[in-house]
Amino acid sequence: MNLPRAHGPPAASGRLRAAPEDFQVREVMSFTLDGAGEHVWLWVRKRAANTDWVARRLAQRAGVSPGAVSYAGLKDRHAVTEQWFSVHLPGQAAPDWATDPDPDFTVLNAVRHSRKLRRGALRGNAFRLIVRELEGDPAELMERFQRIVATGVPHYFGEQRFGREGGNRERAEALLSGRERVRDRHQRGLYLSAARAELFNAVLARRVAAGTWNAALPGEALMLAGSHSHFAAEEVDETLRQRVATFDLHPTGPLWGAGELRSSGSVRELEEEVAATLPIFRDGLAAAGLTQERRALRLMVQDATLEFPAPDVAALSFTLPAGAYATTVLREWVETRA
Repeated sequence: MNLPRAHGPPAASGRLRAAPEDFQVREVMSFTLDGAGEHVWLWVRKRAANTDWVARRLAQRAGVSPGAVSYAGLKDRHAVTEQWFSVHLPGQAAPDWATDPDPDFTVLNAVRHSRKLRRGALRGNAFRLIVRELEGDPAELMERFQRIVATGVPHYFGEQRFGREGGNRERAEALLSGRERVRDRHQRGLYLSAARAELFNAVLARRVAAGTWNAALPGEALMLAGSHSHFAAEEVDETLRQRVATFDLHPTGPLWGAGELRSSGSVRELEEEVAATLPIFRDGLAAAGLTQERRALRLMVQDATLEFPAPDVAALSFTLPAGAYATTVLREWVETRA
């Protein structure tokens, strides 16, 4: 899908991921570990490695099943990332994680905790990106970056959600149309997530094209910033408009599933119209047992900095909430190539 940009076509281009070190990610948690319990939490740095693959290697080291290892979220493979994993070891001593080192990841710290690490249980991720072979005016690039930080970007799901060359999207269609059975729970979850993301991106693309992705419309389901709490606003008064304008509230789009849409009026009509163009995903997600949820249409960038360490090199740092993609921010700033 050729997704429209909110800030217009980028006037510059550059190379991203010339090396894994050019794309760095670090999880930001919202709580502290208690130091005791039957779960061992591991702070792991991985390089050019798949998150699920690292989880399976940790399970092998600990002598447990893969299901005993959990993580908050998948991280980019072509990157250097630091994230938490938890290993369920009730009444068992933890192995010496420093022995049998793996060339693709390193356990930096191990802490006991009373609970397992669950999906999505983090505040966000801190990114540091290096764009090389940059072609563009630095002053214009700085102005565009500042505008992005000040006003946000469309909260699209990034290309990573759809797998290599969009393969997860194709497998989702095969699964939900009944042409293919998927027994592996993890893989099935990836395909269902890709289908949901496709529908959400299609709705958001329509809102971006109409210039309403960052505005409250009558019938909107509005989400409170920093939370997943949302409420229906059949009518939008000046107070709600101001809260949206000051980023206290964000308009939302559907994460499709069974049940009624939370939106109403023209907003609901648009969402149903878009979903009707993808009936296999619309009907299949409901039949698969997922329920209607919402996701903010607007993504705000925090703790943002931009530097030019060399004439053709840019270094960007910023923090995004859980579930957001750095590439979604970057595509509004510059056209990238591998």
